Amino acid sequence: MPKRRVEDELLQLGLLRHPDKSDAQVAAALQKALRDPVNAMAAKAADVAAHRKMVQLIPDMLLSYDRLFRDPVKRDPQCVGKNAIAKALKDLAYGESAPFLRGLRHVQMEPVWGGEQDSAAALRGTCAVALVNCLDIPVDAILVELVDAITDSVARVREDAVKAVVQLGARESILLLRLKARVGDEDPAITGLALEGILRLEGESAIQFVGRFLEAQIEEVRDQAALALGASRLPGAIELLREQWHNKIRSLSDYGILNGLSLSRLESALEFLLGIIRNGRMREAIDAMKVLDIHRGSPDIVERVAAAVRDRPEPEIQVQFEREFLRVT
Repeated sequence: MPKRRVEDELLQLGLLRHPDKSDAQVAAALQKALRDPVNAMAAKAADVAAHRKMVQLIPDMLLSYDRLFRDPVKRDPQCVGKNAIAKALKDLAYGESAPFLRGLRHVQMEPVWGGEQDSAAALRGTCAVALVNCLDIPVDAILVELVDAITDSVARVREDAVKAVVQLGARESILLLRLKARVGDEDPAITGLALEGILRLEGESAIQFVGRFLEAQIEEVRDQAALALGASRLPGAIELLREQWHNKIRSLSDYGILNGLSLSRLESALEFLLGIIRNGRMREAIDAMKVLDIHRGSPDIVERVAAAVRDRPEPEIQVQFEREFLRVT
């Protein structure tokens, strides 16, 4: 019997994404691949089905998904198949919670050099996000599941869980996000996601709460709070960042405040940063130019920065302007 060439078969499955293939032809091939004992075949089939929006294949995906949970390390190492099927179900707006609850609770320890490692983190993260759109489970039950997820041992799962809590948008979501922000996270970016979500759900009333994180002991948390305030584009948040800049003894760590102001893309913040370029200390002016780099695609803003730089006598500032805004990409 000739040796099977799985890579060639995966290539052929991938070609089924092209619109010139008929749905009937594609469905038959994908159904066969979803039953295949090679987990990568099932994964590729689920990906193609989601790309072509073939909701008629959802029952076949659910059967394959269930099979891959049985003796999972042997049948689905690295959760390749389960990951792809869960993502396909999410992308196809599958609205029943059972497969996502199963994936969210799944831990798959696999042997690695020196011990074991959980390979199901991506699956749990995908299922956390997907669960939010399920209509057969009450909001409070979803939040119970997400409480576990935002305390997961893997940062990727905690990140997806925070995003899911924000997406859920329930009043109770605010309480959970505030608690997560208060408790903190080993990864400051996840604390930042919680702060950003709080501002999105609460608006102006959350500014003072988030603003307290500008005084956090950990510099990365201070920076994340500034970015969250800037990203909110709330006038009160921008004013708070400006006050923070004026009222404290500044150091290089305050780069985060400038970054938040630039991220807001608001005219008031832009004028504030241009004022620093014109009148601030040289280090401050250079930092302000660095954070305005995200606007280098706007000829109007580049010209306004150039005009502010022309008011400065220091050659270092002109050099920095050329480096940030005139470089060829």
